[in-house]
Amino acid sequence: MRVAVAGLGLRAGHVLSILKAHMPEIRFAGYVDPSPAGRAALDPDMPEFDDLAGMLRDTAPDLLFVGSPNHLHLDHIRAGLRAGVRVFAEKPVVISEDETFALAELLAEHGSDRVIVGLVLRYSQHMRDLRAALDAGHLGTVVSMEGSEHIAPYHGAFFMRDWRRKSAYSGGFMLEKCCHDLDVYNMITGSRPARVASFGGRRSFVPDNAPETANPEYTRKKSLWEAAEDAFTASGDIVDNQTAILEYETGASLAFHTNTNVPDEYRRFAVIGTKGMAEGDFVRGFLKITDAGSRTTISDHDYSGDTALKGAHYGADEMMCADIAQFLHGDRPTLPVSVVDAMEAGLVAMAIDRARQSGQVVDLTDIWARLDQFGLRDAR
Repeated sequence: MRVAVAGLGLRAGHVLSILKAHMPEIRFAGYVDPSPAGRAALDPDMPEFDDLAGMLRDTAPDLLFVGSPNHLHLDHIRAGLRAGVRVFAEKPVVISEDETFALAELLAEHGSDRVIVGLVLRYSQHMRDLRAALDAGHLGTVVSMEGSEHIAPYHGAFFMRDWRRKSAYSGGFMLEKCCHDLDVYNMITGSRPARVASFGGRRSFVPDNAPETANPEYTRKKSLWEAAEDAFTASGDIVDNQTAILEYETGASLAFHTNTNVPDEYRRFAVIGTKGMAEGDFVRGFLKITDAGSRTTISDHDYSGDTALKGAHYGADEMMCADIAQFLHGDRPTLPVSVVDAMEAGLVAMAIDRARQSGQVVDLTDIWARLDQFGLRDAR
């Protein structure tokens, strides 16, 4: 299998090195990136190209890996599809409503199965075990949920110094960082949000909170493109904290909170249903299922000591690449998450930001009606 790469950053190098371990037949045909930080993880002799169209023409790859900054994804996906190449796109797949519907038009023409998306949380062991509990009926009908994605100060400072601090590049913090979480709540309810409200802003990473002396906590995660020196004074428009309230088409509700300056970080979820509840944490490594009628524990998963679940995204990167390898080999018919799922999670993130900016509850009825006109959910 010949793989070409558009955007060879550290994330692309990491994911592709795992994928190659599962697919030793992969050959890296070339890359387009003026500063390929992830090249060392792959093939140092990998050919460099000046433009994507020329690379696609000259290498005729089987797969185009899109790991470029978010605002470039749509153009790169379009180029791959029009060249007749299967595409892997990192999340978030696109950064605006207009881009989402432009991608929907492309997928209606070329087929949504032609795009694989790197939305990893559905691949995690937590979500595999939670899906099993849902399928077994242990929770009954999902009634309400709460969730969070809280990251440590070094990681939050990275966002404030990196290109991601600019919404024009990233699409905003809720989209860039929390689209994984929003996707799994769509999965859990088996539906999409009907209405959203949101509050938040920038309160931690502001000039008044800058430390008087240099603190390595705020610089230890390196930014490689459009980098700024200081997380507290750098220009940028993303938030460092946000709370959202969502009501789903099923009637279930979610309270979601994200913060970028949490010393003892966690990524918690609680799902309460008519028959039971699930409580878990990706960072702290557990999932507990409890029956409502008897208040007894149905299952109690402790992943904290499992070395297989360590590393990026709690072991989900490894699981994602294993599943994608099986899919590309024809050994499994589908993947746990689709590009349509990613588009829907993205539209939710965008609506949440619109609610925060406007101070109004945002109704997504018209958004879903417009997306559904392309018939992508039926095709999925």
